[in-house]
Amino acid sequence: MNVGPFLKQITLLPCILALAVPATAQDLDTQEIIVTGSRIDQDDYSDEMPAVGLRRAADFLVQPVVIRGDTRDQTQRRREIRAMLSDAVRRANAAGVELAYGDYILTTLTPDNVEEVALQSDNRPDSERVIVLVKARLGDTQSGEQAEAQIARFIKSVPEVGRAQIDEWGDATLSIVGPDSYRPQIAERIAQDSAAMARSMGDGYAVEVEGLNMPVRWARSGPGEVLLYIPYRLTIVPRP
Repeated sequence: MNVGPFLKQITLLPCILALAVPATAQDLDTQEIIVTGSRIDQDDYSDEMPAVGLRRAADFLVQPVVIRGDTRDQTQRRREIRAMLSDAVRRANAAGVELAYGDYILTTLTPDNVEEVALQSDNRPDSERVIVLVKARLGDTQSGEQAEAQIARFIKSVPEVGRAQIDEWGDATLSIVGPDSYRPQIAERIAQDSAAMARSMGDGYAVEVEGLNMPVRWARSGPGEVLLYIPYRLTIVPRP
């Protein structure tokens, strides 16, 4: 991971924070990732999901879709599925959406890489499918409801090819671009909260923060919103 010179000690008396970026973590400064996890509330709280983090709007609403075909002849069936997928990729830009694939890190689908998406067996002997993701940008003037409607219009606009057809596949989720790029902002919030905690404890105590070398993590925190956080641990200790 290319982390740059972000390795230093920040002293906030009586709070000391050691800010170290893990050199072995996967570089997610620019990659787009799928946000998994349920809405955060007190019932979901754990010692690995601290209250202090960075809440922000997700970058995209992401809807899985399936293109399936059941033409009896395998060669013709696969040709129809592939043709419909390629047509969807061509139509995406005009519809204001993007197509992608991936379970964790997302890769934009283009005419040049569309063949990289593998066909799978469907629920019948003479049926196959391909599953991809349709993305609509969030933020600015586009709400989650508007993004959902935009994706639905796009799905309806893609014409069938032979016996191939396209449908939604499961629930929509969110994605965020470059979660690691928010590390300095998250660390600053932790520092501010820890300093405030240290002041509230009085002169006889200090606050120690551990775990800031951990990679940035994420979870959904509301409709269209994500929480980016570092699973740090805060401990109250007597001042030496």
